Amino acid sequence: MLFTGLVLFSCSQYSQKPASIAFHNFSANYNAYYIARANLDSAELGIAQAYKENPNLLLPILIPIDSVAARPFKKNLDEVVKNASIIAEKHQNSKWLDNSYTLLGKARFYLGQWEDGIEALRYVLAKSDDENDKNEALTFLMRGYVEKKEYNNALSVAEYLRQQPLSPGATIDFYLTKAYLHQKTEEYLTAVAILEETLPLLGRSPLKARVHYIAGQLYDLLDKPQAANQHYARVAKNKPHYDLSFFAKMNSLQNRILLNPSAGIEDVGFQKMLKDRKNADLKDKIYFTMGKLAEQKGDYPQALEYFGKAARATGLNTAQVPYTYLEMARIYTDRLMQFEPAKAYFDSAMALMPPKDPSYLQLTERKKFLDQFVAHMTVIRTEDSLQVLAALSSAELNDRVDMIIADQQKARKAAFEKEQAAIAKAKKDDASAASVPASGPRWQLYDPSQISLGKSEFSRKWGNRKLEDNWRRTNKSGGLPDAPDLAAADSLKQDSASAAAGAEFREILKGSDEWLAIHASLIRNVPLTDSAMVASHSRKEDALYNLGKMYWTNLKEPKNAVTTFTRLLKEYPETEFRQEAYYIIYLALPDDDPSRESWKNRLTAEFPNSTYVRLLNTSASGTPDSPAEKVYEKIYSLYTSGRSEEALRELDNTIAIYRDHEMIDRFALLRLFIVGKSEGVKAYKDAILDFMRLYPESKYIPRTKEMLAVAEQAALLPEK
Repeated sequence: MLFTGLVLFSCSQYSQKPASIAFHNFSANYNAYYIARANLDSAELGIAQAYKENPNLLLPILIPIDSVAARPFKKNLDEVVKNASIIAEKHQNSKWLDNSYTLLGKARFYLGQWEDGIEALRYVLAKSDDENDKNEALTFLMRGYVEKKEYNNALSVAEYLRQQPLSPGATIDFYLTKAYLHQKTEEYLTAVAILEETLPLLGRSPLKARVHYIAGQLYDLLDKPQAANQHYARVAKNKPHYDLSFFAKMNSLQNRILLNPSAGIEDVGFQKMLKDRKNADLKDKIYFTMGKLAEQKGDYPQALEYFGKAARATGLNTAQVPYTYLEMARIYTDRLMQFEPAKAYFDSAMALMPPKDPSYLQLTERKKFLDQFVAHMTVIRTEDSLQVLAALSSAELNDRVDMIIADQQKARKAAFEKEQAAIAKAKKDDASAASVPASGPRWQLYDPSQISLGKSEFSRKWGNRKLEDNWRRTNKSGGLPDAPDLAAADSLKQDSASAAAGAEFREILKGSDEWLAIHASLIRNVPLTDSAMVASHSRKEDALYNLGKMYWTNLKEPKNAVTTFTRLLKEYPETEFRQEAYYIIYLALPDDDPSRESWKNRLTAEFPNSTYVRLLNTSASGTPDSPAEKVYEKIYSLYTSGRSEEALRELDNTIAIYRDHEMIDRFALLRLFIVGKSEGVKAYKDAILDFMRLYPESKYIPRTKEMLAVAEQAALLPEK
């Protein structure tokens, strides 16, 4: 018994005897540590394999740590935590203790337990005597800081590691993590310089191919296509996945056009790639790249044609589609100024794009703007048409409405015939495909023949119905009423046989009950009473004003802004928006335009005390010759010392001088405080409304809305 006790004591985890240390080293390594290491390797491999990359976008140098992506591997990670903790609890004198804390920290990061992970990795730094173990833990700690966007902490760790002697493997991990840090902070030149140092350390492998590809992407962002192509050429030499090799070649061809602008898009190798059978399911990517190049060359119709081919060539993988639609929308918006098709493509792109995509938030804002812009254009066009119809005699109005119905019926017939041709083609393709052994089942949502037949079956049963709530119901009184729409006839149902393959188009006869119902629905929208006409003009007046503001503020199109506001003033000379219209027209017209001064004179004559006049009253020599912040402090000091008149005088001159400065809305907000203190409630309220009209994008808008509510309450109180 005494002997047994001595043996057990010698194996204590707190003993420093060689036998005890050897026992715990062996026991920890080949039990808990081995299981933890294996589970972590399995989890990391699974996360890497599940990660979906889009080579069209800049690839991250390291796969981001995402607790959501790691959720399917939670069982493995929990095993890592459990077994790494066993070493800490039962093998304190083992040399694997530091390594177990490193595994523990990594697993905690993957589980989203950042603070616990940081604490575990810091333990290694504080307690370990092994420099290699320290360096491994610190490298992963730096990566954790990068993922948490604590870039200063990450840089501090990087600076420490830079001064340490690192093993070749640790050097690679450190370089990649530091390059990832600079990539995340958009310091692309530094990131690619570090990758250049990393590549000679890597053996021929998929990792090296990926690093070459990312280096090429970074050089593209730095506008160095020749350096980028050197890296793209090396991708194929390092065992890449086929998709990565494909995109490297695509980017290389794209850069060849940039390096030699006279080269034709179809002459540099794209046609060869389109004919390659291995690229059968990648044709959409090829056409997309050709579209981008045509856009860069300024050939926008050709670019749209290529993008259209890209959308039509989409196979089972539809990841490319939203980016294709997004590029088409941008061309229509930024290049062709055709906002209605742009809106349709933005809608489609947003419906298909993953919400986590970096472009999604920007796309949301762009779509919101286009929705408003197209809505104003639609109101103007619709009210114009309705007002023209209202001016006709009763007989002329009925004839015109009948013409509209006939035109809509022609359009439906053309669409029907096009659909029949598509169904016939799909059946023909099916017949020819039936004679060829199938390579595998095809999901019917991507089978063109099944899609066409499905549409026909839907139309046969339900007719041509809009996608909306309660679409199955003939009577939708339970839902919200539809807005008046000249295209109401478009939602009428076809006869059940009209859309079936091989069926004939069912024509609606003039004078039939169906025709008369359509006729009556269109007539209801025409403003035939005085009150309806007033409402129509009011909608149109508001739409013209808002459209002009969007041209001026959002699209930076002074010419269209002048045209729109001029029309507003011509059709509605007494509009409540005329002082702002005068002001914007004056600013938008070129300095040498002979009519420019007349708009300033009209503003001054009709609204001598308006904010817009004060904004224009600055000397020709007025320039911001002192820093804006100091000017603000000086005026604010005048205001707080009770010298409101002097502060207001200085402020009016300053606002005019700093008209385009980023602090302009801050100056204007200070003016509100001074007006509210010195000029009474009415002037205060008017100044707030002017601020909201002049600076609709200001961060102070929520605050001014609160100020307006207070001012309106104050206006209701009896004067003292």
